[in-house]
Amino acid sequence: MSTGKVLLGVLAGLSAGAVLGILFAPDKGTETRRKISKKSSDFRNGIKDKFNEFVDNVSDKFESVKEEAEDFTEKSKTKFKEAKNA
Repeated sequence: MSTGKVLLGVLAGLSAGAVLGILFAPDKGTETRRKISKKSSDFRNGIKDKFNEFVDNVSDKFESVKEEAEDFTEKSKTKFKEAKNA
């Protein structure tokens, strides 16, 4: 099972538990709706942060691979020219 699926399952379980806990709490309806709104906002912000972190990691990896490919290409060109001249 991939890490992403496990993380998604954990997050879904946490959010479902939080919502059910709030719904069964003995608060007024307005207070319950406020709590649900706050929890959903917190959850949404957490997902955004994780997604941005993921995108940053992918971008960093892409840049690293791109630089390695450029270095390899330059070295190959240099070796080709040396072999051609020899």
